[in-house]
Amino acid sequence: MSKTLMPYFVGDVSALARSLRQQLQEAERLPGHVEMLNLLVKAGGYRNFQHFKAQHDARAELDAPRPLPAEINYKLVKRFLRLYDGEARLVHWPKKHSERVICLWVIWSRIAARTAYTESELNGLLGKEHLFGDAALLRRFLVDHGLMTRTPDGREYRRVELQPSPEAVEVFRRLHP
Repeated sequence: MSKTLMPYFVGDVSALARSLRQQLQEAERLPGHVEMLNLLVKAGGYRNFQHFKAQHDARAELDAPRPLPAEINYKLVKRFLRLYDGEARLVHWPKKHSERVICLWVIWSRIAARTAYTESELNGLLGKEHLFGDAALLRRFLVDHGLMTRTPDGREYRRVELQPSPEAVEVFRRLHP
């Protein structure tokens, strides 16, 4: 059986107890696991456990947030989240390019839009977002990946407004619920 949590609600506990007692008295032997599941959900008004599970799955699908889960690679999201500490700071700079890009998106999301930063202001902001002490590396990668622009003399930095990937949005959401 699945380990998926499925809330079970019964309006009348007394009716549940009566129904279970009656079904157990009619049984020739002690019911197995699946049979016991069926007895419980029948007492709650469902035809059988499959009916209960189908109702639960349909309700969960209707309540699912957008974008649909098929569009997000949750395995990658889980891997990205391991790169952050409890305060949502990047612990170390990842070796894989795909992980670096998501980390840059997370940092990008924490930079104010339509705001000009000096190099020292941006370094201060970036310093709060990671634990490995290399704001210059992050600043360069943000510019190189087109997430920020800088003036030719390097005095002013601005965030570029782009649409992040669905995985990046999910990482933002999970880091800052």
